Amino acid sequence: MSGPTTVSGADEGAAGAGAAPAAGRAVVPCRACLSGEDLDWLGGRSVSLALDLTTSVTVRPPAARPPAGAAADAGAGAGAWADEVWAFLRRRLPGLGVRPPAVTARSDAPAASGLSSSTALIVALFRAFTEAAAAPGGRGRPVPVRTLAQWAYEFEFAVFNGGGMDHLAVIAGGLLLLDGRTTGLPEIVHRTDFPDEWAVVVLDSATRKDTSDHIRSVRAQLAAGDARLAAYRELTDAASAAVWDAVRSRELSALGAAMERAHGAMRDLQGMSTPLLEELRAVARRSAGLPLKLSGAGGGGALVGVCPAAEQAEVVARLRRALGPAHPRARVIPARAAAGLAPEIAAAPAP
Repeated sequence: MSGPTTVSGADEGAAGAGAAPAAGRAVVPCRACLSGEDLDWLGGRSVSLALDLTTSVTVRPPAARPPAGAAADAGAGAGAWADEVWAFLRRRLPGLGVRPPAVTARSDAPAASGLSSSTALIVALFRAFTEAAAAPGGRGRPVPVRTLAQWAYEFEFAVFNGGGMDHLAVIAGGLLLLDGRTTGLPEIVHRTDFPDEWAVVVLDSATRKDTSDHIRSVRAQLAAGDARLAAYRELTDAASAAVWDAVRSRELSALGAAMERAHGAMRDLQGMSTPLLEELRAVARRSAGLPLKLSGAGGGGALVGVCPAAEQAEVVARLRRALGPAHPRARVIPARAAAGLAPEIAAAPAP
């Protein structure tokens, strides 16, 4: 999802007969995984970084027109999420109307890229809907942020059967060290701010990943006791520890090396990379000296790298020049670390 988009829902009467939906808005960052894909549900450590490529959801008052430039309907993607999130909430918050209020969603993050734009949208819908329902004139009650995270995880788990790293990453924000669990949300071991003197470069390959097929395949490996999966988990857990230590000690070269080790395990042991992604990594190394790591489950999506903030503009310009002739659809996106929807969740004890 990119740019202004109207999601779904009725403009009038959405909160139930005789009740107008209250206003609600949520702004949620996306996230890059610096190391530890799948370890949030396989068990092991992972490191996530929230990025300022945000998704926002705004509940529109009754009869309000969509913003200029918004589509009349978001289609089967975002529109379906809004309806399904509302149905999920109705089973937990008595008194909500049958149909969701109309909302407008906007996103800066490329879709299906491994940056958790779908999770950001889902979390934003949960937050906007629950806040609107709990506002004066609504029919709901305030929902604690830990409960919101758990509900968003349960909602998405029912669809993709994955883990909860993404939900905690976009809610807590900043840099997280997570310890995965085979069921439920991971444990937030540590949260810290990312160094101000560093910036992120996202290279979107313009090829979509398929999370559902990937998770199905890895769960089959897990059930079979696959030795390569065990090796992947061990190597990536160690890479996550190295990534965390490099950030805490402000060693940028060590961070790049640890991210590349994580990428190598993804590629060599789990087949998450593709020839195109490897070619893009090689171009980034040659043209800008930037080590890149695939973010997300792979098979497509985005690569991420970290560079000095003072050099970000030049690195982005070099990459764009180098990629333009052979890869005109690839996008180079500058980003910075971001606060989450509710950073206080990192201090809240897990249930």
